[in-house]
Amino acid sequence: MIRYIFTKLWQSALTLVLASVVVFIGVRALPGDPALAMAGEEASPEQLAAIRSQLGLDQSIPAQYFAFVGKMLHGDLGNSTRTGTAVRDLIGTTLPVTLWLSVYAIVVAVLVGILFGVIAERFRGRWPEWLTNGFALIGLSVPNFWLGILAILYLAVTLGWFPASGYVDVIANPLRGLYYLTLPALILGTSLAAVIMRQTRASMIETMSTDYVRTAKAKGLGGGRVLFRYGLRNSLIVVVTIVGLQLGGLISGAVVTERIFALPGFGKLTLDAVFTRDYPVIQAVVLIITLSYIVINLAVDVLYSVVNPRIRVGGNN
Repeated sequence: MIRYIFTKLWQSALTLVLASVVVFIGVRALPGDPALAMAGEEASPEQLAAIRSQLGLDQSIPAQYFAFVGKMLHGDLGNSTRTGTAVRDLIGTTLPVTLWLSVYAIVVAVLVGILFGVIAERFRGRWPEWLTNGFALIGLSVPNFWLGILAILYLAVTLGWFPASGYVDVIANPLRGLYYLTLPALILGTSLAAVIMRQTRASMIETMSTDYVRTAKAKGLGGGRVLFRYGLRNSLIVVVTIVGLQLGGLISGAVVTERIFALPGFGKLTLDAVFTRDYPVIQAVVLIITLSYIVINLAVDVLYSVVNPRIRVGGNN
């Protein structure tokens, strides 16, 4: 296990280095000039040259990259070219909002997806399965932004069950903060819940038709015990994989949801940075998302052996 984790760590470090190179070059390939975005259309060539020199944009690309890496290794992500605020402070303010939203959406998606998957397997060929399959079809086919608009129109404005927009700090006021995040989390987690439901159903159908399950039933184990002890437990491996892959995606994919519900999260910061060619913010955002994918995938690999002790990571027995 230790050798496997060490191997994954150096592979992850190499991935992060390559990602930083791609992000750094890709950001500078974007159309537009950050100096012009800062100074405005009326700026003189001398003013633009002074801003480029201040930002280090007059240096070669390799020189800019190594300067960026050197600052990053010391915890300095630079300052926003749009506001002048330290990027670290901007991320520290916005990232918790997105993390709370993503974790809440994951919890909702896992609970709903597993529940509906169990119902679909338990009542195959009957109306509960048709109902859950209909939910999965809607969750997979209808875009989140459209569901969000409908949810605001009917659940927030018409019925008044949830606030239409806004954010309350979850740490300062947990109940009210979660209440404000409930509707965005439901919308963000809908497609993930549909995926989990379909995969849980398929995995449980496969597991419940195996020889060892039939043997357990022949020995007198009740249907409920067999369902949860064998079917659901083996299905959790699939759920862990999906959640691991999707959590990083939710962090990066929360842009639209945050925009619809006016949440001051990572998504708003990213869009503002892209529109204004704010290089330091874009670089930091993409690298943090990349790092989240790496850490989550490593955690998922380790969790495999926890969920099912028969699995040994790294191919070791």
